[in-house]
Amino acid sequence: MERLKILVVDDEARMRKLVKDFLSKSGYEVLEAEDGSRAVDIFLEQKDIALIILDVMMPLMDGWETCREIRRYSKVPIIMLTAKSDEKDELLGFQLGVDEYITKPFSPKILVARVEAILRRTNQLGTEERVEAGGIVIDKSAHSVTIDGELIELSYKEFELLTYFVENKGIALSREKILNNVWNYDYFGDARTIDTHVKKLRSKMGEKGDLIKTIWGMGYKLSVENVE
Repeated sequence: MERLKILVVDDEARMRKLVKDFLSKSGYEVLEAEDGSRAVDIFLEQKDIALIILDVMMPLMDGWETCREIRRYSKVPIIMLTAKSDEKDELLGFQLGVDEYITKPFSPKILVARVEAILRRTNQLGTEERVEAGGIVIDKSAHSVTIDGELIELSYKEFELLTYFVENKGIALSREKILNNVWNYDYFGDARTIDTHVKKLRSKMGEKGDLIKTIWGMGYKLSVENVE
């Protein structure tokens, strides 16, 4: 399979090298740009960039301007990096169509995990667009779920949670593992937040909610042994 291209945009060469090294080890082809203007040029030249990691504070053209310019041509996933942790900045980023927002300093391993989560979400890692188990059918591209042919309405996180359960049917999943894969490390508070989401998900699934089994002291498992 051809390696996916990721464009890393930061005026600090040390930061670009750090991110590039970790992404390269994970099998990605990494392109670099030292400022926003160069980033736009590279993006328009390459045509097949799968994701952009974009620093906010840069000379010539900052991250916001760069994001606006790229959004004129493409909905390519964008992760913004910033030294500031300001709610206004985060809101601006999401209004501009930013997919993730990471504050420096950060763990390169977590950055890679978020990159992979976004690429899975946008179906660029070659994952199946349709998964099913026990009468539950999930269409990732349409972001829809049907149970025994009936469409059910789920929130974004409920959809992600159910998809994760179906893709790992029959496997016992700890709360920590669910958080790391569904919440992509980006959560605040106790891991018990999963319990609340599972409770809501079960209620929306009707009788099929019983397929999500509680494993006391550990987490959950989707069991479809007696259904399929």
